[in-house]
Amino acid sequence: MRFFIWLFRAFIFFALFAFALNNQHDASVKWFFGQEWRAPMVFIVLAAFGLGCAFGVFAMVPSWWRHWRVARRTQASAAVVVDKPVVMPAITLASHTDHPPRDGL
Repeated sequence: MRFFIWLFRAFIFFALFAFALNNQHDASVKWFFGQEWRAPMVFIVLAAFGLGCAFGVFAMVPSWWRHWRVARRTQASAAVVVDKPVVMPAITLASHTDHPPRDGL
């Protein structure tokens, strides 16, 4: 299975590499107030991808912090509960085998 995963990764890498080689011509991004950025298209696509990833991570940070705080509180309350003795009910083997037979089987 690992071989196929590495084969898939190699395929993705070479596909992206071929994309980069085929898009070496200059492209321009027009900003506000007449500003323009000229660069090879592969750099523009890479910059857009990187900014999108960064925006996604920064958008998830508040949720991660909230989940982290809840996990810390749960862990702290579980530590308090662990100090108390736990009494388990006695289970007999007969209680598991005395089921009525199912109809139709």
